[in-house]
Amino acid sequence: MSPTTPDLDATRFREVLARRRLLAIVRGSDANAALRTVTTLAKNGVRLIEVSLVTPDALQVIRDARAELGGEALLGAGTVVSADDARAAADAGASYLVTPAVSEAVRAGRELGVPVLAGALTPTEVVAALDAGAAAVKLFPASLGGAAYLRALRDPFPQVPFVPVGGVGVAEARDHLAAGALAVGVGSPLVGDAARGGSLDELAQRIAAFLTALNIRDTR
Repeated sequence: MSPTTPDLDATRFREVLARRRLLAIVRGSDANAALRTVTTLAKNGVRLIEVSLVTPDALQVIRDARAELGGEALLGAGTVVSADDARAAADAGASYLVTPAVSEAVRAGRELGVPVLAGALTPTEVVAALDAGAAAVKLFPASLGGAAYLRALRDPFPQVPFVPVGGVGVAEARDHLAAGALAVGVGSPLVGDAARGGSLDELAQRIAAFLTALNIRDTR
């Protein structure tokens, strides 16, 4: 993908988040294991997958997964901090970018035409993320306040598309969605050690548990 020809805009990204509700976060120590994890997630019904740039050779993982999966999944790049990160991720074929905070990467993504899920925690950061051009707000770390904090934030920001991330297991995911989250981002409670070489069979079992608990069907 060229950064001038994105395959997903902000509106479409929000629609996909709302429909699929689960964003898997792959962060590992081995590129091959990370790639196997991505393909296992996709082939078992998880259609939104973020590959963190802290994973070795993360950009190549995105390229290889995109080539292998085609339209089976929408692949994004996570832990995008700088404008250079944003450009490199777009060049690698990332359909969207995920940042841990409001940074120059958010504006860079907007300039590239690639939707950004921007990390924020406080009301001030939520406003800053939206002003910078975020398509949706990653409430991070969601474990600090839980679903009660999300409900409190939605009082002054009822139209903001929030995606809680950080410490979100099955129960927390259900609670956040019930509190009005657009979707939830889930890392280790879903991926476990698969991206470090752990069992893919166990990963498939966790995927099934999440999809069942959140009543997510294979919506392409």
